[in-house]
Amino acid sequence: MQGLPGPIALVHEWFTPRSVGGSELVARAIDAALQRRGMATDLFALVDGESRRPGSWLSGRRVRTSFIQRLPFGISHVQQYLPLLPLAIEQLNLAEHPLVISSSHLVAKGVLTGPDQLHVSYVHTPVRYAWDQMHPYLARSAIARTPLLGPLVRWQLHQLRQWDVASSLRVDALLANSRFTARRIERFWRRRSHVLHPPVAVDRFRCDQPRDDVYVSLCRLVPNKRVDVVVEAFRRTGLPLVVIGDGPERRRLEAMAGPQTRFLGRCDDVEAATWLQRCRAYVYAGLEDFGIAPVEAMAAGAPVIGFGAGGLLDSVRCLGSGDPHPTGLLFPRQSAASLAEALEHFESGQLWRRLPAEGQRRWAEHFSPGRFEQRLLLLLERFWGRHERRLSRDARPVPLT
Repeated sequence: MQGLPGPIALVHEWFTPRSVGGSELVARAIDAALQRRGMATDLFALVDGESRRPGSWLSGRRVRTSFIQRLPFGISHVQQYLPLLPLAIEQLNLAEHPLVISSSHLVAKGVLTGPDQLHVSYVHTPVRYAWDQMHPYLARSAIARTPLLGPLVRWQLHQLRQWDVASSLRVDALLANSRFTARRIERFWRRRSHVLHPPVAVDRFRCDQPRDDVYVSLCRLVPNKRVDVVVEAFRRTGLPLVVIGDGPERRRLEAMAGPQTRFLGRCDDVEAATWLQRCRAYVYAGLEDFGIAPVEAMAAGAPVIGFGAGGLLDSVRCLGSGDPHPTGLLFPRQSAASLAEALEHFESGQLWRRLPAEGQRRWAEHFSPGRFEQRLLLLLERFWGRHERRLSRDARPVPLT
């Protein structure tokens, strides 16, 4: 690839089998895009539990890690060392790399670089539990509710916010995974960013399969995904729901579910894709920074019924909004009543007939890996060209007066 220097440093928070989500997929996509263009990349992370795991995309690769790697349970439970993570990321030595790319949802953007280096950070989210999601996080945390440790937890989050803002100023160019994330970056860090939606593997889905009358919810069963809103809405309406995923919320959700709701637990990719390809619609009530699963559902031909906020405003085109090619229905409030009303409207009007599978698929292809790679490389070349021009200006002799 012309225009970019090498070797390029790619920094991600951590690589562990316990944490494989959208941010890891983006880091992998960035690495693959650079490798396909013949660019050498060196990988950095707080911890690495993947490079020695057979079958991993990192198998055999060298990942340079921090001192957290050597601490007890550092690889498997890296987040338990949260107070040390800002310090740890700053210890990574990137001095040999003219271009640094960080994939950041916590501390990766805080690496230290010099004035002649260019640092571009792809931001999945500013730290949710330190900013706008702090109060729900504290309400769910048993430690934070104790009289002794509660004030300490709040103080640590206060300190993390200060470091989060300070470290954001070290980055030369910021990429946000959605307009929602870009607004949060501007609100918390007072920085502008470029929106680059993450890549979604749309080609692994088919959209031409016969569809059933069942609805599907597919995500991790954790509090912020708000599957409780989905389960309660389907209990009220009596419509058939299949819940795919596992997590600490499962037992509570099963206890509150109606007889028409089935819990399948964690499914492999093939089975999950099959359900998305045959369901009447995909349902989601969480507030996402972007949201990979709704795009996967549309790639499989399924309309999306989702909470109309956050990243879904980028990925779902709402029926009734005036868009000539809608892909789903967005409900206005994050409540079971609001979702139940949307479901009843969807059923009574047979709105799925106005949302053909072919249209879902065409829109989902806007988020394909190929489009992500094309725009990523274009932005990197633009940032590097601007950086080179600045270095050239700084190298000019200063006239004596």
